[in-house]
Amino acid sequence: MSKPQFTVSVVAQYLPERSSATDDVYAFAYTVTIRNTGPVTGQLIARHWIISDMAGKVEEVRGLAVVGHQPLLRPGEQFEYSSWARIATPRGRMQGTFFCITEDAHWFETPVPAFELAQAQALH
Repeated sequence: MSKPQFTVSVVAQYLPERSSATDDVYAFAYTVTIRNTGPVTGQLIARHWIISDMAGKVEEVRGLAVVGHQPLLRPGEQFEYSSWARIATPRGRMQGTFFCITEDAHWFETPVPAFELAQAQALH
């Protein structure tokens, strides 16, 4: 049997208009691209995010779909979406897992590699 494979890339950016340093609120947008790099069709069903800040706070977010969609991706197709997260420090990170299923009902997981959430000034 051919093994399903989705590949994920993420680009994040700081959102100053949704942030407030005096209130310890730092907001970040992120755009996720999911590409079916395998030989079989698969569908993204659910997600699990782990969001952590520099103070050691960790939040887990689980749920069905991504931004209201459960995209069905044939080999070579991709799906892109944008969302956002808030943390209490100017730097943090996110990572996660997408839970997917093939057309013939075989479950597979797609890891989302860790990516940085960072206010530009916090990088220096």
